[in-house]
Amino acid sequence: MKKMLAILMAVAMLLSMAACGTAPDNTGGDGDKFVIGICQLVPHEALDAATKGFMDRVTEQLGEENVEFLVEMGGGDTATCAPIVTDFVSKEVDLIMANATPALQAAAAATEDIPILGTSVTEYGVALELKDFSGVVGGNISGTSDLAPLDQQAAMVKEWFPDAKNVGLLYCSAEANSKYQVDTVKAELEALGYTCQAYAFTDSNDVQSVAQTAAAASDVLYIPTDNTAASAMPTIDGVCYDEEIPVITGEEGTCKGAGIATLSISYYDLGVATGDMAVKILRDGADISTMEIGYASVTKKYNEERCTELGLTPPSDEYVAIEK
Repeated sequence: MKKMLAILMAVAMLLSMAACGTAPDNTGGDGDKFVIGICQLVPHEALDAATKGFMDRVTEQLGEENVEFLVEMGGGDTATCAPIVTDFVSKEVDLIMANATPALQAAAAATEDIPILGTSVTEYGVALELKDFSGVVGGNISGTSDLAPLDQQAAMVKEWFPDAKNVGLLYCSAEANSKYQVDTVKAELEALGYTCQAYAFTDSNDVQSVAQTAAAASDVLYIPTDNTAASAMPTIDGVCYDEEIPVITGEEGTCKGAGIATLSISYYDLGVATGDMAVKILRDGADISTMEIGYASVTKKYNEERCTELGLTPPSDEYVAIEK
């Protein structure tokens, strides 16, 4: 009897040790730390801020010792982001953060298993070609959007330039979300009585010639949230400055470069919100397939220096000067 009792106790001890050895490890997928792959489309002010906000929040919540970031810059389109996210998949990262639409599209094509969080993505339904998109992507994708209300952007043109007649809409044709914004704002502006013409450039190589054509034919230009345009702002700024053409933009970084006013969001805060989502997924086990896309709050801002150069003053005290 004593021998049998000893055997039973030994078996119980072994089972207990085995249970401890297979208990869930909440510090990371490799038993040591969480590994997060970050694919950022291009380096520029807005996207840099979103990545920083994301990393700061995740590190703050999970602890620096419990997370490793693999940060890679894409070459400006989906094709150059593809090998980056493919490498993340081969390394079996715990989560992919895709910063900007082409990075998200590349990540979505690379894996249906690893959680993917987008940020600085304007419209997920357009980016991922979803029909009847209702705010939840489903599957392994969610994230945050940098879309400021497009009807309010059109109304901003009316606020500043009620007597203008021709509005040119300048954007990169390679960015699906840019075309979506331009099409939507164009319809809004035409309903307000403006004559509108869209001017699309294919990449940074033809942006100057297209911008010159747009500036020559327009009283005011509108530039949406567009990563290629943001990267080419010195070129666009040179054209608009020489022609003394005012520009309404879709985001603050572009407005600093050549604009007079924008509906601004904080890309750093957008990244923080995306980081909160990552923590819920990695640490708390949240189901990404049910997570709604998050949106940023907006503030009316203006570029004081450019307004002074053009002899313009804000139409209301709702506008806040952009900090240099």
